[in-house]
Amino acid sequence: MGSGPLSGIKVIEFAGIGPGPFTSMLLSDMGADVVRIDRKGARGGSKFDVTSRGRRSVALDLKNPAAVETCLKLLEKADVLVEGFRPGVMERLGLGPDVVMKRNKNLVYGRMTGWGQYGMMANAAGHDINYISLTGPLHAIGRRGEKPVPPLNLVGDFGGGALYLALGICAALVEAGRSGEGQVIDAAMTDGSASLMAMMYGFHAAGIMSTNRGTNMLDSGAHFYDVYETSDKQYVSIGSIEPQFYAILREKLGLTDDPEWDNHMSNQAGWPVLKEKLITIFKTKTRDEWCQIMEGTDICFAPVLSMAEAKDHPHNKERETIVEIDGVAQPNVAPRFSRTPSKIQGSAPVIGAHTESALKDWGFSDGDIAKLKEAEAI
Repeated sequence: MGSGPLSGIKVIEFAGIGPGPFTSMLLSDMGADVVRIDRKGARGGSKFDVTSRGRRSVALDLKNPAAVETCLKLLEKADVLVEGFRPGVMERLGLGPDVVMKRNKNLVYGRMTGWGQYGMMANAAGHDINYISLTGPLHAIGRRGEKPVPPLNLVGDFGGGALYLALGICAALVEAGRSGEGQVIDAAMTDGSASLMAMMYGFHAAGIMSTNRGTNMLDSGAHFYDVYETSDKQYVSIGSIEPQFYAILREKLGLTDDPEWDNHMSNQAGWPVLKEKLITIFKTKTRDEWCQIMEGTDICFAPVLSMAEAKDHPHNKERETIVEIDGVAQPNVAPRFSRTPSKIQGSAPVIGAHTESALKDWGFSDGDIAKLKEAEAI
């Protein structure tokens, strides 16, 4: 059991992909005891599966009534359930909210889907790229005159999905502590990715953000908020939005006395020309040379680092932002807590590695486990 703020919270996770495991990783990092229900007979489990770190694996045959009953007994003692199946799957397994919450009215039942538990798209297959297509983010990301650029699967799966489910679970746990009752959380990646666009929807409604990609302040339209190539074919990022930060950028580039660079926010028509000039300027030095000039100033500057490079940057090393577990470089816990520090509770488990030990820890006797073996449920 971890030492974080969720220490003592017991979570049953039904194995899935993408945002479900990431949600459970966050809960585990914050101290929760997470037991994942895997499919009996499945193979897998690797230290490289970073989002599966920090939990134990129990392998069950959920087509076997004895295994379903085992899940129900585990859930009687759980605080949280996390599942990421299509709507109706848990109900068909006999593990839907109506059944489970009769046995544990305090349970927080977290459901992660792409389209939500209802709606015309609810039962359709999809991936991150589809969810962020439907709600606006993908259309907004990309350069002028070019097609939209998928931002990995960060916006739908992890930002709009897992983080919202984790937030919902923590909020529901707080409420359950007051009311004595759990509830079902319908976390849809479409809902979450739309929520992440709140500021952009406001800007668009106010008429200060166009739907023309690559022409706005934060989408590479502005010369003072973009990525620039350096002479060594590397890149640096500039985010000099505020006047005082923009003034330092001009100073470091020797542009303070050139009136062409004045009124950077209101001179939107001049952004493309100024951007071309910055492209030329930044190609005159290497990335490291620009770091020597700009890093640590209020320009709002950073080198664009690969994953291989990021772990070695002095700031990341000082904060231990990237750590190594079993030889695998991976992000450390986030956020940081002053009194109840979070910590990674170990690498991803091999499927079924903890079937007997986890069941014992959750109250199953040796006799119970022997019967489950006899019934071929585990």
